[in-house]
Amino acid sequence: MTTEAPLQWAANPNPESGERTASLDAILPAGALQSARAFHRQIPGYRYSPLKSLTGLAAMLGLGGLWVKDEAQRLSLSSFKVLGGSFAIYKFLEKRLGRENQGLTFAELTSPEVREQLGEITFATATDGNHGRGVAWAATKLRQRSVVYVHSKTSTARVKAIESHGARVEVIDGTYDDAVRKVERDARKNGWQVISDTSWDGYEEIPTWIMQGYTTAFSEAQEQLAAQGLVKPSHVFIQAGVGALAASCVGFYHRLFGDDAPISVVVEPSRAACLLESARAGDGQARHFPGDLDTIMAGLACGDPSPLAWELLWERADVFAAVPDYVAAKGMRVFGVPLDGDPVVISGESGAVTLGALMFVMESPEGDDLRKHLGLNRESQVLLLNSEGNTDPDYFRRVTWEGVNAVPEEHRYRALES
Repeated sequence: MTTEAPLQWAANPNPESGERTASLDAILPAGALQSARAFHRQIPGYRYSPLKSLTGLAAMLGLGGLWVKDEAQRLSLSSFKVLGGSFAIYKFLEKRLGRENQGLTFAELTSPEVREQLGEITFATATDGNHGRGVAWAATKLRQRSVVYVHSKTSTARVKAIESHGARVEVIDGTYDDAVRKVERDARKNGWQVISDTSWDGYEEIPTWIMQGYTTAFSEAQEQLAAQGLVKPSHVFIQAGVGALAASCVGFYHRLFGDDAPISVVVEPSRAACLLESARAGDGQARHFPGDLDTIMAGLACGDPSPLAWELLWERADVFAAVPDYVAAKGMRVFGVPLDGDPVVISGESGAVTLGALMFVMESPEGDDLRKHLGLNRESQVLLLNSEGNTDPDYFRRVTWEGVNAVPEEHRYRALES
């Protein structure tokens, strides 16, 4: 029986990507990076997440360097998502108080006086796990309520993690995209404020703030790379669901370096490849990916791109790729059992997919064309972002202990058998 190939990809067909700036200017205007960073620095317990160097694996793959920004250690929440949700809530409250761009502090936001001014607010969102937990955490810190919608395939561990931060969780039938539509309707009926990382007509400001919040991870990474004598990575592999993180990453580097930005590869599950399908269409329009989105990469199981994120990626991303579940599972195992001298990285399915994809690009025949297209070689410095830690312990053990989603025989690394 033929198994799914480890990699499919398409170069961005947009011939004017280097000249278009409208989306970049809208999402990351002047001062946005600094504003997000200044807010996050005030959060109690804030510290840089580690940037880990996998020197041994880089040498094995024929790369100059391999760097992993480990967001599994972000504010004890095991995910980068809190950076976006917390900043969006901050910006929303700042605007509601009429104190935009006035340096409202985290301490003021959590004060009884400001709580009395604001009254009771219920923040609502749809999630596959990590975004909902970040919104619940931020709402609780700011003494507000939250309600989080998840789809029926969301694991019990992820639901309990959200509830542990004070949210009420509603489980709905259908996919993540169905949960997004349901929470939007219910929020209008109940007077809740939606904090979503995907956009739709008439709802763009908050998703923009979320993408701005994500840039803190890349700002930190730039400082950490500079400490190692590197100006920037040559390549970035970044995972995507609706595309908000990927757009934040690509936008951040184009804002800093313009046409000299790192080459970007946007990676998604082959069973939820809405961005790859949109790129293949070649007309700049976002495409829906049909089906039940049944992938182990829960945080990336999205059938509809965020229009805002897609516009920026269409302007600026270099390559779109999609991979099957076994590629993400391989990434988890390699992160957790590293080569001698390399650090351990605890990564969930969505966090490890870019490592798995990179390894197949560098080692498999199916990756030859993409490797050449990207110019990956012993001079390359590749940046990955581990977007989540062990957020579903039972499934994590099934992958790492029991070998679930093993690489099919015909796609295994042959040097291991010699």
